[in-house]
Order: sequence, then structure tokens, then C-alpha cells
Amino acid sequence: MHNTLALFITFLLGLFIIVGVIIAFFLKKQKKVLDFIFAFALSILTMLILTDLLGHTIEHLGIKHIYLFILFTCLGLLIFKIIDDFVPEHEDSKMTKKEEKKNIVHIGVLATIALIIHNFVEGMAIYLTSTNDINLGIMMALGVGLHNIPLGIIITTTLNNDEKLGKYILCIISLFISSFIGGLLLYLLNIDVVSDVVIGSLLALTIGMLLYIIIFELYPKVKKTTNKKVTIIGFGCGIIIAFLGMLIG
Repeated sequence: MHNTLALFITFLLGLFIIVGVIIAFFLKKQKKVLDFIFAFALSILTMLILTDLLGHTIEHLGIKHIYLFILFTCLGLLIFKIIDDFVPEHEDSKMTKKEEKKNIVHIGVLATIALIIHNFVEGMAIYLTSTNDINLGIMMALGVGLHNIPLGIIITTTLNNDEKLGKYILCIISLFISSFIGGLLLYLLNIDVVSDVVIGSLLALTIGMLLYIIIFELYPKVKKTTNKKVTIIGFGCGIIIAFLGMLIG
């Protein structure tokens, strides 16, 4: 019974993503909104690493496996560097409107890949927690869910610039079910314990991917924005929401 309820909790996590998607559709498509979203994404992804991923990764790996943290973080950076090389690079100042839209979509796709892996691992963690303590699992899911709402807004705002509707829908669905798939895998295999080294290594991989997005994709865009006030507000909102999620989770 506890296993089934734990699996249902991982499914509910995806609904927070959908809430973010719905909110994003009420935002007007204009440059100020994108400037806000990029600053918001920069701060909330940075805070996600500092207040959530980093602590959990070190907790699972421990000091004796610190080499795995370095190895998988670098691997995450390398994987996204390889993916990024498939997309032609442009200087922002020389971009046409069509090229700028493609660049924004590219950021959204990279972020989606990293967050799918993150949510998959979170789904496993929440499933395992819920099977042992259902109340703790619910509180943990609520904290992760609050992170998922702004992430849903970010992904939708960036991918909504794509003319190919199929790519956008596929990314959203994949992000929606990623936590559930993590829990479902353990449920089907009837696994109640997963090696700390495995979870820690996957989290380190996610950190590397998110670092690539932060350093090479989001930061250059935020740095070049002319809407400094909007950027500061977006950055501040990301920090506040990340702290709220940390306090509740």
C-alpha cells in the first residue's frame, strides 16, 4: 500500500510543472518578459545547485567519493558542450530574429534535458523516502514541487519560441513524467534501497549540465541585457522562490 501511494506522490510532482506551463501562457511575449525569465532562470538554477543539489550530492557520495563528484560534474559539462557544438554559434548582436528565437529554444532544450535527469533522481529519492515515511515524503515532494513551478515557466517561455509544436510538447511531457518514471522504475523492480554512490553520481552529472547552462547560455544573455531593472527583479524573485522552496522542503 505504501509503495503505491509513494508512486502516486511522484506522479503529483509533474503537476507542479503543468502549473508553471499554465502560468507561462498568461505572460505576454515581449523582450522585457524574456529578460526577466533569463535572470530568473539564472538565479533559480544557481540556487537549485547551492541549496539542494550540492548538499544532497555530497551527502550521498561522502568525502571518500569526492573524485566521483568531480568526475561526473565534468562529464555533465562535457556532454552539454558536445550537444552545444551541434548548434551553430552566433554573436547576439549579429543575430536575426529567427536566429535569436532558435537560440532561445536551444537554451530551453538544454535546460529540459538537465531537469529531466534531475527530476528522475528526485523521483527516486521521494519514492524511497515515502515508502519509509509517508509524511516526510509528502513534505519533500511539496518542496521539490515548488521548485518545479518556476522551472515550468522557464521551459515554456523558452520553448514557446519554436515553430515546431511537436518538440515543445515532447519536452513538456518528458519533464512532466520524469519524476514519475524515477519512482516507477523502483516500484516495478521492487527496490526499496538505491546505492548512495549511484544517486550521488547522477546528481553530480546534473550539476555539471546545469553549470554549463548557467555559465555559457544564461549568464551571457543576462550580462548583455539593457533592461537592468527587470533583470535585477527577475534575479531577486528567483532567489526568494528558491529559499521558500528550501524552507518548506
